[in-house]
Amino acid sequence: MDAVAEVKSRLNIEDVISEYVQLKRTGRNFKGISPWTNEKTPSFIVSPEKQIWHDFSSGKGGDMFSFVMEMEGLDFRGTLELLARKAGVDLEQFQTGKPGTSAKLKERALEVLELSAKFYQKQLTANRKAIDYLSKERGFTRQTILTWQLGYAPNTGFALTNFLTKQGFTTDEMKRAGVIFQRARHSSDMFRGRIMIPLADQAGRIVGFTARLLDDEPDAPKYINTPQTVTYDKSRQVYGLHPAKEAIRKEGFVVVAEGNLDVISSHQAGVSNVVASAGTAMTEQHLKALKRFTGDIRLSFDADRAGIAATERIIPLAQKAEVDLKIITLKDAKDPDELIRKDINLWTKAVESAEYAPDWLIDRYKSEVDLKSAAGKKAFTDALLTTIRQLRDPIEQEHYLKIIAGLTDTSFEAVKAKFINAPTPQTILKRPKTAGTPLDKTQIEYQRLQDHLLAMLLMQPKLRSLIKGCKQEFFTDGSRRRVFRFIKENLGFKGDPKIAEQLQQDGDYVKIIMLQFEEIYQDMPLDDLKEQASQLKHRLIDRYVKIQKHKLVEAMQSAKNDEEISSLAEKADKLNLLIKR
Repeated sequence: MDAVAEVKSRLNIEDVISEYVQLKRTGRNFKGISPWTNEKTPSFIVSPEKQIWHDFSSGKGGDMFSFVMEMEGLDFRGTLELLARKAGVDLEQFQTGKPGTSAKLKERALEVLELSAKFYQKQLTANRKAIDYLSKERGFTRQTILTWQLGYAPNTGFALTNFLTKQGFTTDEMKRAGVIFQRARHSSDMFRGRIMIPLADQAGRIVGFTARLLDDEPDAPKYINTPQTVTYDKSRQVYGLHPAKEAIRKEGFVVVAEGNLDVISSHQAGVSNVVASAGTAMTEQHLKALKRFTGDIRLSFDADRAGIAATERIIPLAQKAEVDLKIITLKDAKDPDELIRKDINLWTKAVESAEYAPDWLIDRYKSEVDLKSAAGKKAFTDALLTTIRQLRDPIEQEHYLKIIAGLTDTSFEAVKAKFINAPTPQTILKRPKTAGTPLDKTQIEYQRLQDHLLAMLLMQPKLRSLIKGCKQEFFTDGSRRRVFRFIKENLGFKGDPKIAEQLQQDGDYVKIIMLQFEEIYQDMPLDDLKEQASQLKHRLIDRYVKIQKHKLVEAMQSAKNDEEISSLAEKADKLNLLIKR
């Protein structure tokens, strides 16, 4: 048995999901309210028998792993580790190779970090200056300090080392966790005389610390982080993501601030869809971690030169990560924390007024150069065309080329020529569709039609005559198309679809559409079922035709000659015949 099978054997899917969704038993299954939509009628179904779930309102479905991945924003490995801990499964026993760092060593490091955080919290209560800094200077309430587990590292050099040694940890285990470092003859605490801010992973486990200097010291950095360890990776760590996840899903976007204390201030003020990167060092990995929750990312770095330079650097990274990046401009404040303490309404307005990155760049650059001089025009276009080239949509590209032409008082043809004749290779990346656009809804509806029709044809052999006139092109490539081919090639099949050899690779999808049939159609009289299936078939074909016609219209717009147009028109006529059948 592999690790995944072992975890599934020890956990019940309904128990895992009930930690996120309130479930009520209805016969053999459980029902609940979708965690992704604003529905009021339960349409989220969990089948303990099949160990599968399906959300009828959003069209999502799968096993316990896919559900936790959706809810926690974890990759598969992170989800496996989370569920393995819940099930009491030691993943190390399933490792066949010799990993550089064993699971046990990592777990010991996590224990060191958890205990260190508690030690720092206790030390905070004994240091009046540290408490005053957090409560009076930063304005944090006692509850906020407790919630975010803020602490203080004594300025002695050995306080934490001595404490952890008494708890049975070795110096090697402390070094592995990044809380001590090796001096010439002895080990010493990594953090001294600093406010301690624990860093947590997406499951809420402490993986490291950010430490802020409490007393000004010449040449001492204001902030330092845990070094790279078995638990902490600066290029992937997103501060505040664990407590912000639900708010990000609810609001549909995430705000990325520069500082951890900005995040805490915003959460305390009630704006909770806010996280932070490691200072201005934001990476593509950070963006991809956030993309699991939303494609709408709004950046709010400090309004100093370093913050502005970092913002400009992140724009091409966002194009590469395929996220929709907007920039928040702060007025009358150097950072979100200062603005929040002035007036929380100013902060919410700034977030709502975020500009799409190319528009922000244009406003930024036009204020820095003389657009009446040749040198200024060249510098302006050089800076902007690098970003414009990374937009996939040609209409969007043309929109910005026209704006550049207008601002530089240059012909559109000249700007376009410079855009096309770039000396460096173009990297054209896709700009993602934001969640909830009409096209997304159309695609979800199209997939639902496929799922419901396939469920009826698979589970009720007496309906399979309706497959006449259906083509595999009507079904999305992948599981849907393979299930359609199976039904077409096995019209007399009456066994259990779960054990059909040809459907093994699509086991989860088959279970989902079986669940759909049981919940919606199983008790329906055959005549009503036939009528429903016939209507589904016609709606599916109609939807397919509309999608294909939309593609043909786009192709006609870029057709180069009459012959191509004639060929496309002939295809459109054939599509019309499908509807008339």
